[in-house]
Formats: sequence, structure tokens, C-alpha cells
Amino acid sequence: MKKKIIFVVVFLFAAGFMFAQEAEKAESGSAVKYIAAAIAVGIACIGGGLAVGQIGAAAMGAMSENAELSGKAMPFVGLAEGICLWGFLVGLLILIL
Repeated sequence: MKKKIIFVVVFLFAAGFMFAQEAEKAESGSAVKYIAAAIAVGIACIGGGLAVGQIGAAAMGAMSENAELSGKAMPFVGLAEGICLWGFLVGLLILIL
């Protein structure tokens, strides 16, 4: 699994440099900004997805034993989803500034 993730990250990084040659004529720094924003959002969303998957599985297991725990597990899922939001905000700030 880790080898696949590393391969995808390296492939996207290399693809960004392939297209950066064309964009270099227009602006030299614009391609780097897009790559940096994509990496920030991508890593944050992958991490958030992994966290939601782990927390969701644990919450479902706990709720199968005690149904009253559903309200206590949902805030943790929301915190894990917040990771994706922070990644999006960082990517947006990279593009704007």
C-alpha cells in the first residue's frame, strides 16, 4: 500500500515538471504554486481519509456493543474531516499569495 502511494506522489510530481516547461514561458513561478497547492490538498485529504476510516471503524465497533456511544463518536469523525479542510485552506493560501 505504501509503495502505491509513493508511486502516485512521485508520478504526480514528475508530471507537474513536464507541464512546467510549457508554463515556464508564461510565468516561472506559477507551476510551482499549483504543484505545491495540489500536494498540500492531496496529502491532507489522504491523511483525513485514513483517519476517518480508522475512527469510523472503531466507532461502528463501539456502537455495535453499546448504541449510546454514537453521539460521542461523531465529534471525532468531524475532527478528522477538519484535516482535509485545513489542507484546502493551505492550498488556497498558496494560490492566492
